[in-house]
Amino acid sequence: MSPQTTELLRDRRRPELHRVVVIGSGFGGLIAAKKLKRADVEVTLISRTNHHLFQPLLYQVATGILSEGEIAPATREVLRRQGNVRVLLGDVTDISLENRTVTSQSNRGTTVTPYDSVIVAAGAKTSYFGNDGFAPFAPGLKSIDDALDIRARIMGAFEDAELETDPTKRAASMTFVVVGAGATGVEMAGQISELSRRTLRREFRLIDPRDARIVLIDALDSVLGNFGSKLSAGAAARLEKLGVEVWLGEKVVAVDESGLTTEDSSGKRTTTASKTIIWAAGVRASALGQTLAEQSGITLDRAGRVPVRPDCTLPNHPEVFVIGDMMTLHDLPGVAQVAMQQGAYAAKAIQRRLAGREPQKDFSYFDKGTLATVSRFNAVANVGPLRFGGFIAWVLWLVVHLMYLVGFKNRVTTVLHWAVSFVGRGRAERAIPRARLDPVHYEPADAAA
Repeated sequence: MSPQTTELLRDRRRPELHRVVVIGSGFGGLIAAKKLKRADVEVTLISRTNHHLFQPLLYQVATGILSEGEIAPATREVLRRQGNVRVLLGDVTDISLENRTVTSQSNRGTTVTPYDSVIVAAGAKTSYFGNDGFAPFAPGLKSIDDALDIRARIMGAFEDAELETDPTKRAASMTFVVVGAGATGVEMAGQISELSRRTLRREFRLIDPRDARIVLIDALDSVLGNFGSKLSAGAAARLEKLGVEVWLGEKVVAVDESGLTTEDSSGKRTTTASKTIIWAAGVRASALGQTLAEQSGITLDRAGRVPVRPDCTLPNHPEVFVIGDMMTLHDLPGVAQVAMQQGAYAAKAIQRRLAGREPQKDFSYFDKGTLATVSRFNAVANVGPLRFGGFIAWVLWLVVHLMYLVGFKNRVTTVLHWAVSFVGRGRAERAIPRARLDPVHYEPADAAA
């Protein structure tokens, strides 16, 4: 049967309704849809996944602390009580500014959804800075699939080391490299260290997981550079105390199945044998930005982001809002709070237009602060003029992340898993699907196998 093309028509019961299409179920898209709850509009949210992802905790799924369900509630469940929203699963492939339609692809075929206003919040993907050939050997951390893949690689590496008799190959299996010393990279490196030195320390017989080598690499000269020199130096010192090797000023120039090669400012190259490489070094906006640029005549920035007007709209297209990681405006950071505030702003702008009211003031970002964990009981925080680290920052990190998790049940189970992991040594999510261990030769087996 050939794929079908479906065109979504307006609600025949109320044909006068203003049609709002929201692209993406991340922080910006979800907030925008929720803020339109009481508006007299017809909302269609289109996303390539069926869930909302709480990305700041994705590294905890990758290191076995949390399950994917705790940070990725189903979008339909989140919006189930909002009658004016329809959720569609599909990968948006085109936005026609002339026809005011959004085209998406799914297993069923092609769907064309007309709009009167559209909020583009499709997010960003991992950037390899023009070296996309690195991707198969150094996965990024942007999705649930990424997290599960990385978890399988980390857990599987210890299993491989236990079986390996060649000392050189065993060392490669027990070497973990994280590229990128921003928040995600630091959090990943810290948790791999905690995993090897606390959780797994007495579980193997031929290897000692505490012998694992963890290397954190960045082309810049600081760890968590946006937190200031004092906190940056403190974070680096804490990582080194955990046994993490911190390599700064090192550019990755080659990656393959055997490891990676770096180059310093003098041109000296170093090759490191490793079976587990995690890429946390950069992001690039969704390809939908290019689609909008080609039709509107704008020029994207180096990260593929769309330059928007101060009201978050596409130049010469006031009906198109571009928010979150897809846009660039006043050098705003690519963090969840920007996307959430812009999502709320776009929803309010649409409602004011429909009510015939004056436009609201230009978008202004309220910085509520930035947090990052280094290890259990240790974090760094930028909150207004305050910059501090240690246990108090870690407690603040716990509270803030619990507040923004969607769903009471998820908050409760997350607290329980954090208690098991941070107070004790256990990690609840360590199962490795056989298909991820050996996808080429995988065959379904009996449960007892």
